[in-house]
Amino acid sequence: MAKHKITLKVRLLLFSRERILLLHQTKKNGGNLSLVGGTIEKDEHARRTLIRESIEEAGIILQESNLRLAHVLHKHYGKKHRITLYFKATAYDGFPHSREPEKFKQAAWFDLNNLPAKLTGTVRHVLKEVAKGNIYSEFTKEK
Repeated sequence: MAKHKITLKVRLLLFSRERILLLHQTKKNGGNLSLVGGTIEKDEHARRTLIRESIEEAGIILQESNLRLAHVLHKHYGKKHRITLYFKATAYDGFPHSREPEKFKQAAWFDLNNLPAKLTGTVRHVLKEVAKGNIYSEFTKEK
């Protein structure tokens, strides 16, 4: 059987007034716009990871009871597989801002009907799937 690496990630879908919260990566980290989130550590469950990452990256305080699974993405690239769980937050505390300036220039709200060109292809794909009401999708990144 072929061996391949599987990574588990979580991402936050935070909406407000037809807008979505995105992080603007620094140029050395790609310069794109992406979602708050990260890799699930070996001693964590998905929602706990998202709560930790939201505080670390954007100063957002979340509660497990306010997180709803919205989408599951299976991304395949090369010999690697990534499963990402996307959670919608129904409530949060704090003022979104970049708490990791070496990684992200800023955290900002963007109009869902006029998404910026610098949005990652993966996030663009997921937002379209979520808008259609699809809980699961697949994405293959060509090398």
